[in-house]
Amino acid sequence: MSTLTSELRLHGYWRSSATYRVRIALNLKGLDYEYVPVHLVKDCGQQHSAAYREMNPQELVPTLEHQGHRLTQSLAIMEYLDEAFASTPALLPESYAERAAVRAFAQAIACEIAPLGNLRVMQYLKRHDMDAEAWSRHWMTTTFDALESMVFAGGAAFAMGEEVTMADCVLVPQMYNARRFGVDLDKYPALVAVDARCRELEAFMRAAPEQQSDAA
Repeated sequence: MSTLTSELRLHGYWRSSATYRVRIALNLKGLDYEYVPVHLVKDCGQQHSAAYREMNPQELVPTLEHQGHRLTQSLAIMEYLDEAFASTPALLPESYAERAAVRAFAQAIACEIAPLGNLRVMQYLKRHDMDAEAWSRHWMTTTFDALESMVFAGGAAFAMGEEVTMADCVLVPQMYNARRFGVDLDKYPALVAVDARCRELEAFMRAAPEQQSDAA
């Protein structure tokens, strides 16, 4: 194992979709890493501890440590991995236009769905006697309606083409959340098909929430 890869340390939570994305990316690129669980519920949320706050001022997961750097935000982490480990399988295509399309697909989930359904939002809604699960389903379906046409238009094996990309790293964890919150996925056959193909790959299987050491 090289010094470069041996210093990767991922702080995350087994069921966090953002952490799930980065686990998939690390596996796809064949990178070894140390996994450090940060339980989002125990101890009033370990992400709120002083030690973790110093590492990640947003008090969110994941955080990736590498060669003295502390990296946050899953999409930024994945792009960092692509650049720092350029000799490993790429998460983004070579073409500028295709790279932009992959980023747009990934951001549609990471920026439009995930922030509205993360733990702190759900906790806020529940504290105010609102139906947090219905809220989450609404925003997932709103974006899935658009993503379904984007996948179907290409007719490819994976989300944005014939090769696995960062788009798939982001889609699969969101499909996991959709099933968890009871979204009617019959409306999204293209997304379901891509998700199924991805989950047959070892990199995705090893990244699955239930396979993690902190899975409850």
